[in-house]
Amino acid sequence: MGHEGRSEPIWVAGCMSGTSLDGVDVALVHTDGVEIIAFGDSHFRAYAPEEQSLLRAALGTWDAPAQTVELIETAHAEALSCLTEPFDFIGFHGQTFNHDPDNGRTYQAGDGAVLAEVMGVPVVWDFRSADVEMGGQGAPLAPFYHHALARHIRATSPVVFLNMGGVGNLTWVDPAVADPAAQGALVAFDTGPANAPVNDLMQVRRGQPYDPGGALAAQGTPDMEIVAQGLEHSYFLKIPPKSLDRNDFSGVLTAVEHLSDADAVATLTAFAAACVARAMEHCPRPPEAVYVCGGGRHNATLMAMLAAGIDCPVEAVEAVGLDGDMLEAQAFAYLAARVKRGLPTSAPSTTGVAAAIGGGRVSRP
Repeated sequence: MGHEGRSEPIWVAGCMSGTSLDGVDVALVHTDGVEIIAFGDSHFRAYAPEEQSLLRAALGTWDAPAQTVELIETAHAEALSCLTEPFDFIGFHGQTFNHDPDNGRTYQAGDGAVLAEVMGVPVVWDFRSADVEMGGQGAPLAPFYHHALARHIRATSPVVFLNMGGVGNLTWVDPAVADPAAQGALVAFDTGPANAPVNDLMQVRRGQPYDPGGALAAQGTPDMEIVAQGLEHSYFLKIPPKSLDRNDFSGVLTAVEHLSDADAVATLTAFAAACVARAMEHCPRPPEAVYVCGGGRHNATLMAMLAAGIDCPVEAVEAVGLDGDMLEAQAFAYLAARVKRGLPTSAPSTTGVAAAIGGGRVSRP
């Protein structure tokens, strides 16, 4: 492994297409793979409904059709082409269709070599495989970036970054520990389902991709018995690090089938918040604040439920000057810079991998 000394910062474009299947985020970060120097341009390329259908059909598979893979690569190239500032490197996450780390498998569709050829810039991709091969969960991968962010915003006490995307994940950071791979710097794991069940239900019942602002959830009454039953899932007994596949909690959708639209969405939203409250018990020390990123921070009902269940301030990351829509894309830019330098991208405390390891393959044009 390399060492965290000084190196010339570069501009890296990070790409993220998450489990919510809404589109491709791309964002520029100026970094040496240790410190964040500056943030640059960003862009969101939405997936059209027919494209979402194509992607949704591949969920749970281990070999997406060529047409679907081509869509992913094309959408990423289009998004990257919309950035107005130049960049030296690309971090490409691909689209996760399946994740089964307990059996040593994870599948992110999209070929970084194709993207490198199209864009004419080196691409770091396949970030998760090396971690999974070494016995890690291969997720979450943003924690090393969260560590850099905590230091960038000059936090002095432990803080939590909470990503409420399709699946929720939490990173507890002690910014006083300089090396993210060192013991005591990080604890990270998936909290449970976040927006995915709500989005799936809204799609089926209302033909909408999500519950805008949590408006429908606000009209309903959560069935706390269903929430309590959901929390009996064996996942909550596991000690972190631990990770989930998007569909691991499909049973919760079955459980709300008999409820009205509003009550069903309120129950799924309350369950997402309850998963986070349960997850906070794994923090080594109470954080001074929880900073929320991902689409869930736009859901006022979810944010209120999170605040009610957590014993410290809960705020969107914008409260500390960060961009919650682009955080995940920025994370893969930062991780790409670390891969370029031979630095670790995951550690025992973030994915349960045997030793700190740098994932990612590099493809050059």
